Amino acid sequence: MRKVLNPFVSLEGYNCFGCSPGNSLGLQMSFIEEGEEIVSFWEPKKHFQGYHTILHGGIQATLMDEIASWFVYVRLKSAGLTSKAEIRYIKPLYVDRGVLTIRASLLQMRRNLADIRVRIYDADKVLCAESLMVFFTVTPEKAKDTLYYPGHETFFARDDEK
Repeated sequence: MRKVLNPFVSLEGYNCFGCSPGNSLGLQMSFIEEGEEIVSFWEPKKHFQGYHTILHGGIQATLMDEIASWFVYVRLKSAGLTSKAEIRYIKPLYVDRGVLTIRASLLQMRRNLADIRVRIYDADKVLCAESLMVFFTVTPEKAKDTLYYPGHETFFARDDEK
């Protein structure tokens, strides 16, 4: 397991709703690499609720989209854009019952389309939502030129910085 750094924090104008630590209204997600998966431990805030104490479904969809994007950055060493999202809400997730675990893994690559499976577990490790996120990926060169991809090496601390 290793912590994934957020190299976008130094990018002028960066204020991503999903992952910017400086966006006080956002999700402020952070990530780790655990084997073949990207994982986020995220605690909902009460202002993200939809129906009484239940985490809004749109926020759940955003959590899944965001971690899938980071999967592309870190595991596929490139960048891409969401092409399709198929979401299944299984059980309610609550804003007041602890930290959620969000996991992303690769199901398959179809040329430049990445099928990424995302699951959200509640604090009791019960699967509450899952999705198939399809990302249209680009070459690392195009990712750097057009999507501000800073390069795979920027997502991890160098051995001498740990």
